Amino acid sequence: MAYTMLGNQDVVAFVATNHPEQAKAFYSSVLGLRLVSDTPPALVFDAGGTILRVAKVAELTPAPYTVLGWKVADIRAIMRDLANKGITFECYKVCRKMNWASGRRLTVTAYRGSSTRTETHSH
Repeated sequence: MAYTMLGNQDVVAFVATNHPEQAKAFYSSVLGLRLVSDTPPALVFDAGGTILRVAKVAELTPAPYTVLGWKVADIRAIMRDLANKGITFECYKVCRKMNWASGRRLTVTAYRGSSTRTETHSH
């Protein structure tokens, strides 16, 4: 494999929480990610082969934008499964304008105490 700086290296994703027990439940039980470790500085999940580190922080300002996203084969099935777990969805002005609410893209605003705003779209 040719060296291309970081182009052929695995990425590690980072988000933060000031409610680690809620984060652990959200990412594992709701989103279905496998918990790899729970250490004082962070929760670590396997997100489809990508490492997701959820940093445990004392103070947090939630991000007003998407910080994580997934490509999924059937967005309506994912929405139904997430709704059954109590997740609500938001569709912003740009989402409606681009017809994302029709089953192409959704945004899940995560639990209180999380910097996570996740985005999922069909491919």
